[in-house]
Amino acid sequence: MRILAVDDEPEVIEIVRLCFNLRWPEAEVIAASTGEEALAAIEGQAPDLVLLDIMLPDIDGFKVCEEVRRFSDVPIIMLTARDAEVERVRGLEMGADDYITKPFSHLELLARSRAVLRRYQNQPPAVGETYEAGNFQMDYGTRRVTVGGTQVRLTPIEYGLLYHLTRNAGRVLPHRTLLAKVWGREYTSELDYLKVYIRRLRHKLGEEMGATISIESERGVGYRLVPTDSQS
Repeated sequence: MRILAVDDEPEVIEIVRLCFNLRWPEAEVIAASTGEEALAAIEGQAPDLVLLDIMLPDIDGFKVCEEVRRFSDVPIIMLTARDAEVERVRGLEMGADDYITKPFSHLELLARSRAVLRRYQNQPPAVGETYEAGNFQMDYGTRRVTVGGTQVRLTPIEYGLLYHLTRNAGRVLPHRTLLAKVWGREYTSELDYLKVYIRRLRHKLGEEMGATISIESERGVGYRLVPTDSQS
């Protein structure tokens, strides 16, 4: 297990390293102090988890996260001294998996890290079935999502969310149910996470690809996936 800590404050790196050395000794902590160093480390050393500070001396953590998502699905937890909702939402929109406000406790860091890694490792089961609606197809066996024959690249969280929506197509899945199934039971009150990733799916599938499906919102209740192609 290799964890990349990206922060220009040496004391933060040491806190992260001490935390994992004490509580998760099999995890190796490597460090980067700039955005460019972080991108090089992710490409060259393939960490299993990235702890990414927002305030970096060259390019900010949001830009780093956005760039990483162009070539890697590595789990990313944003670290920041700010706790504004807009910052949290922006990080999620860039592709981050979670968010921790500094200063953080050892227990919080470990709990968040384990939850994110568990989410990536416990992906929905691969079964030999498909869901089709017009030009949209999701093959559960190969984990391929295509629109008009073109594959759509999804992160594990996006895939997990879409999996549960398609498996229950036409039915409203409550917010808490989706959060528990995709993020974990400890995240059932984190509605911002769900809203951001629903928005990401709508953009990737509908706005960019023109998929003949729609993710509808049942105000105050949850979301349902429905086909929009009249022949489906």
